[in-house]
Amino acid sequence: MREAGLIDTLVELADTLTGDFDLIDFLHLLAGRCVELLDAEAAGVLLARPHGRLQVVASADEAPEVMELFQIQVEEGPGHEAWLTGVPVSHPDLAAGDTLWPRLREIAATAGYAAVYAVPMRLREENVGVLCLFKSAAGEPDQESVRAAKAMVDVATIGLLQARVVRQHEILVEQLQTALNSRVVIEQAKGFVAERLGVDVATAFDLLRGYARARGRRLTEVAGEVVTRSANVRDLTDGAGTTD
Repeated sequence: MREAGLIDTLVELADTLTGDFDLIDFLHLLAGRCVELLDAEAAGVLLARPHGRLQVVASADEAPEVMELFQIQVEEGPGHEAWLTGVPVSHPDLAAGDTLWPRLREIAATAGYAAVYAVPMRLREENVGVLCLFKSAAGEPDQESVRAAKAMVDVATIGLLQARVVRQHEILVEQLQTALNSRVVIEQAKGFVAERLGVDVATAFDLLRGYARARGRRLTEVAGEVVTRSANVRDLTDGAGTTD
């Protein structure tokens, strides 16, 4: 039954990546399936911010004490260690007196959890976050759960990185399109200025650029005003037509 559920979950995670990708829904799906299929009663996903700090983004349980457990992982605990080292970290008995994380032990005991297992969301050198699993009974997670968690985390990590690449590509395409659109407006403005003032297009461009720079404005904005006739072309020659 667990194997069939895992297969269905991997397919579901992969399907979620297509179309309109909803990151938060995707990560909540991952956390929820971990609780359903694995040797764990609580699951949470923490992602790394651009400047290197974890942030809790999804949990299978939104109860305050559970969210506090995951929030602690931002600065200390197995989740933080797994993210820093890039390898899974397990603490099979949080009640043990020699635990490294007394704060975590206290909150976990209050919430009814005795053990934690953290899996880094890592692909090659790219480390994007961590999945934390809490158990109500002390002990290491069974190996089947470990393998299943790794499989789901790998799919999720690939999905996150793919979404990042797609978004970066979309931003680049948007920037390129904006540049192309701006160039069209500038070319139109150059032609209009050249015709109205009886100068060549190179001089027309210098006038447009000099006027914009002298007033701390964007060249595209000034060109657009010229094209829409909302700016007086004669104003371009009022001592501002210099690019120096």
